[in-house]
Amino acid sequence: MSIADNLLEYKKELDSTQTELIAVSKYQEPAAIMEAYNAGQRVFGENIVQELADKEAQLPKDIEWHLIGHLQTNKVKYIAPFVKLIQSVDSLKLLTEINKQAAKNKRVIDCLLQIYIADEDTKFGLGFDEAIELLRSDEFTALKNVRIVGLMGIASNNASEKQTLDEFTELKVLFDGIKVSFFRKDDYFKEISMGMSGDYKLAIEAGSTMVRVGSSIFGKRKIKHYKTE
Repeated sequence: MSIADNLLEYKKELDSTQTELIAVSKYQEPAAIMEAYNAGQRVFGENIVQELADKEAQLPKDIEWHLIGHLQTNKVKYIAPFVKLIQSVDSLKLLTEINKQAAKNKRVIDCLLQIYIADEDTKFGLGFDEAIELLRSDEFTALKNVRIVGLMGIASNNASEKQTLDEFTELKVLFDGIKVSFFRKDDYFKEISMGMSGDYKLAIEAGSTMVRVGSSIFGKRKIKHYKTE
């Protein structure tokens, strides 16, 4: 099926849920993104800062770009002028730099705290206690140009459905606790980004508000010349 057909299938499935589709366009040519755009998709996720900045310069300005990959502090400045949501905030140091660059651009940048939920060492993210410690800190309270709007997590690779659902459920429980403790009066704290092509149905079952789907929409990745950070 075409990219447009694939998107239509996902939109039909998600229409009955409260879940937003993030089309992951890493390593896809701008023409492929435009096919998705012309089919009505406006929210795209990218993993690599250089690739994201290059595409933003070429593509329509009403696209909402999400940075979903690991972000180094020295790369924040390249996306701070335009990024809609940074989903992968995994340290106070990174959040402080995002705040600094957001202030330079006279804007507030929405962020998700990336939480470590996988049973493997290759994933990034804050531990549950680390996330709570960050939110309690005076350093966080002083940041005026970032806004924490929710949490993000990536489940273990090749896990059973039960393990994956358990990991997503644990993240939802943490989200609910953080909501009550820190954001009780803040309507903007409402996002849980979890679930990708292989496990998005389990994520929706656990309460995900955003699913990040790439290969099932676009097919094989095309661009090879970008280096990962």
